[in-house]
This record gives sequence, C-alpha cells and structure tokens, in this order.
Amino acid sequence: MAQIAPYLWVIFTLAGAAGQTARNAMQRELTPALGAPGATLVRFLFGFPFALAFLLILLAWTGAGLPSINGSFVAWTVLGALTQIAATALMLLTMERRSFVVTIAYLKTEPLLVAAMGLLLLHDPLTPAMAAAIVIAVAGVALISVKPDALTGGLTPALLGISSAGLFAASAIGYRGAILALHAPGYLLPAAFSLAAGLTLQTLLLLAWLLMVRRDILAALLRLWRPSLAAGFTGAAASQFWFLAFALATAASVRTLALVEVLFAQGVSKFVFRQKTTAREAIGIALLLAGAGLIVWVSRSPRSG
Repeated sequence: MAQIAPYLWVIFTLAGAAGQTARNAMQRELTPALGAPGATLVRFLFGFPFALAFLLILLAWTGAGLPSINGSFVAWTVLGALTQIAATALMLLTMERRSFVVTIAYLKTEPLLVAAMGLLLLHDPLTPAMAAAIVIAVAGVALISVKPDALTGGLTPALLGISSAGLFAASAIGYRGAILALHAPGYLLPAAFSLAAGLTLQTLLLLAWLLMVRRDILAALLRLWRPSLAAGFTGAAASQFWFLAFALATAASVRTLALVEVLFAQGVSKFVFRQKTTAREAIGIALLLAGAGLIVWVSRSPRSG
C-alpha cells in the first residue's frame, strides 16, 4: 500500500470545517421556513444521494468490493447516526436563540469531550502535548465567544449548545469507531462506506418519523428542494472530508483542528448575517491558532489508533 502523507488528515479536516460552516449557514437560512426538525432533515435526506454517489464512484474507480459488515461496525454506526441527529437539532435550536458565531463557539467545547471519549472508548492516545493543545484551542474559542452580551440569552442557549457539543462528540467517536471496525485496507473505502451507511440509517429513521408525525414538514421540504439540495450536497461533501480525516487521525486531533471553523463562522457572521465582532477576539484567535498548530505538530502519525 502506498505511503500515506502524514498531514493528509489536516487537509481533509480544513476542507470539512469550511464545508460545515457553509452548510450550517444554509441550514440556518432554512430554519424559519422549515423549523428545526425540517432543517435538521435537510443535511441527511438531501445529503444521502450524494454520499451514495461518492461511494459508487469510488467503487467504480478502484474496482474494489464492499467491505464486510460486522456487529461492531453496526453498533458504532448506530451510535454515530443517532447522536448526530440529536446534536444537529439542538444546534439549530441554539441558533434560533443566539447568533451564528456564538452558537458555533458553544459547540466547540466538543474537543474536550471527544478526547475523553476517545481515550475511554477507542483507546485513542492522549498525550500531555495533545491535551495542552486541546485546552489552548478551546480557551481561544471561549475568549472569542465571551462578549458583554454573551449571557443575555440566559442559560437555555448555553445548555442547548453544550448538550449539542456532547452529542457531536459521541457522534465523532461513533463514526471513527465504525471506520476502524471495518478493518479494511486504506482509508478511502472505509470512510466512504461508513458515511453512506450512517446517512442511510439517518434518512430512513427521519423519513419514517416525518411520515408518521410531521407530513407538513416533508411537504415543505419538497417545496424548498433547490436550497435544500445545495445544503445537502455541501453537508455530504463536508461529512466525507470528516470521515476521511477520522480514518487517518484520532477524533480528538481532527475535532481540535476543526476549531478553525470558528474563524470561518466569524467571516460568515460578518459578511452574510451582518453580525459584528469586537477587538478582544484577537487574543482568542491567537490562542485558537496556537492550539490548532500544536495539535497538528503532535499528531503526525497516519491512521492513528
């Protein structure tokens, strides 16, 4: 097997963070018309065809067969899929109560939880240098988000955002566990297959729920299929990059570097949503970049774990 570039996971992570920022913005724009449940479904229902397309293209390109499914893969996939649905719904509820950038900041407490879960559940390594990088980066995010008006929304937005972060952490661990459980060679096929399997489960569950409980949302989704399709493609592409990164590095490394999404979110908030930022964010940005740089430096081994 060809040698994997040590920092390839960095490229995948940055691409995933950029794509996720764009998808979050698209979902937020859809929330007033669809509500949090409908906007939650967009990333899954409209991302599902693209995930299957990614997998089919890869299979045709490589001539490989599908990997063998085992009980461990199924269990990890179910964990990742269900917690991701719940996390996305809570994220959109938070965005209804707080600004886009503050919501993203709440979510970025996730790396602390990912590191702990990865150590306990996957036995992913967590060195002192990695722990320091995570703390520094999260501290930078906290400094960026703590502004004079940061707590004016009360405790509910904070609790929703932090709960969403915890569920996203569980989802990241679930999906990395699923990728590793396939024991397949390389990283492309395990990542693409795991994404397709997870989105298939999520789409079936959410469609069943909508058909039984909220057919009005399903009708609204069909009416807004054009912006929903764009959000679905962006979300599927971002997810594919995340899964490729998870196949090459620990979830803690990936999700810590992904904190640069806060910088992307600030750009979206300023130029799309016209939400202002303050000068005090400079120190937070410096800490965030320092933590991200340190996690890259100490996470050099491909296919960690």
